Amino acid sequence: MKVALDAMGGDFAPEMTIAGAVEAVNEYDVEVILVGDRQQLSDSLSTKRYPSQQISIVHSSEVVAMNESPSAALRKKKDSSIRVAVELVKNNLADAAVSAGNSGVAMATSLFILGKLPNVDRPAIATIMPSLTGFFVLLDAGANVDSKPDNLLQFAYMGNAYYKAIFNVPEPKVALLSIGEEDTKGNELTKETFKLLKHAGINFTGNIEGKDIFSGSADVIVCDGFIGNIVLKVSEGLAETIIKMLKREVVGATTGKLGYLMLKPAIRNFRKRTDYDEYGGAPLLGINGTCIISHGRSSSKAIKNAIRVSAEMAKQKVHEMIAQTLGAHANKNS
Repeated sequence: MKVALDAMGGDFAPEMTIAGAVEAVNEYDVEVILVGDRQQLSDSLSTKRYPSQQISIVHSSEVVAMNESPSAALRKKKDSSIRVAVELVKNNLADAAVSAGNSGVAMATSLFILGKLPNVDRPAIATIMPSLTGFFVLLDAGANVDSKPDNLLQFAYMGNAYYKAIFNVPEPKVALLSIGEEDTKGNELTKETFKLLKHAGINFTGNIEGKDIFSGSADVIVCDGFIGNIVLKVSEGLAETIIKMLKREVVGATTGKLGYLMLKPAIRNFRKRTDYDEYGGAPLLGINGTCIISHGRSSSKAIKNAIRVSAEMAKQKVHEMIAQTLGAHANKNS
């Protein structure tokens, strides 16, 4: 698998993106195409040790800033590292694209260059999150702040196909995020979506409340992007806060040092399960290709894992599975 990496995207690029690419090719059977300023990337690579045949460079002359608007970047920066990386996928020169740059621009560029899959009205960002029993997928995590019931139905189909491919689960449990378990609870969006999901032909388990999303009772949790992004950001902040509070309480206790030594492995494991770097990034589902959007503050580890996930998605042809799923649904209702 060949992954096109926007080497100039992210708060710590290109140092972290290059380091992540090197870690990826040293650990996985993957090729990485670094997209960005050729001289700068070549100079940085010259100090690294890696199988030279697994990293190449494609030059781009422009970089999208983190505060630029998607429309302006698409219109004015046609040789940006984000755009060139996605175009490599479009032209079948790469199997997937990864960017830790401007997320809005990455989404808009992927949609503009690759296009939507048939029967998809709006793409969605799917993020993997930990639960008591393993992992679940939350979508939409921020691509759409305003959604309709039909959009959430499509998100459910896309999340269902994605979970099947990544976790090899034949019938994922799909739930709808709402303020109560009863189908009469929620706003008009969730109540109408509930009706659609009941007859969707997937393993729909009903509504799920916010307090239960980490219980492991659902594999795929569907919501609109406004709510999903809040859930994601609150969860990231809460996990980090819990770790800090635990350390403070343990160190402050009379037997603090001994207690900390005993709890250190557990804290380390908790951090690993809740660490964004372990998941690398979130795929944009519903586009005709594979694109992973990583956090702007991604470390080399996060970039490495984003490359791994994108290669696995491309290998599994997740976007084709989504197209087949939505096509079957459309034919059934035509």
